Amino acid sequence: MTDIHCHILPGVDDGSGALSDSLEMARIAAASGISSIVATPHCNIPGLCKNYRSEKLISNFNELHDALERNLIPVDLYYGQEVFFTDDFEKHFEHGDFLTLNGSRYMLVELDFEISEEEAIKSINRVASTGVVPVAAHPERYGFIVERPDRAVQLCRAGALLQLNRSSIVGEFGQRIYSAAKYILDNGLADAVASDAHSQYSRIPDFSDVHEAICENWSYDYADILLKINPTKIIKNETV
Repeated sequence: MTDIHCHILPGVDDGSGALSDSLEMARIAAASGISSIVATPHCNIPGLCKNYRSEKLISNFNELHDALERNLIPVDLYYGQEVFFTDDFEKHFEHGDFLTLNGSRYMLVELDFEISEEEAIKSINRVASTGVVPVAAHPERYGFIVERPDRAVQLCRAGALLQLNRSSIVGEFGQRIYSAAKYILDNGLADAVASDAHSQYSRIPDFSDVHEAICENWSYDYADILLKINPTKIIKNETV
């Protein structure tokens, strides 16, 4: 299985705090059947995390990649970012500040949790107009979708793929967010499920429970599509 959203890169955001934490996260992931992880540090959050493309950021990726190999942890690491949408998105995009998922045409994009439906659609349209395919991170957590889960279809129509969080599906974020995730799954709107893991203690990179939940409540084939087939297509730059 492939995890396209994971804060496993150490010391750059609110995810892994140290290399040892990252290695433990990778061990948990491998034990649950994850063979590939895209490291997606928060990027472009005003006043918090910049994490723009740089030699230092790529060096951090390479350091973790090498550590995984030295410690014989059977997880392939790929680079990416969770890009927070701001009004100056196009300026940073043209400057080359953003990393797509493994250099593909797919970019993991985060919106403000309190964004309106209208502004969310405009934001996704603006990302798509640059030529990348926006992968909307955890849409089930955005307020306008929590209030009315049927609004998720508007992000799809605007050109986004929808990536649900493991924690939402297994109920760790509460009933309302679970209900939004369930609606998206029930109506076949989801394109991928990822861990959005931040540590080895909570919001962990473990797919065993979410794989079981999707198999039991939807189907084995759906679980395979969301956790393996589509995420693998994304990092291989294939059509989803």
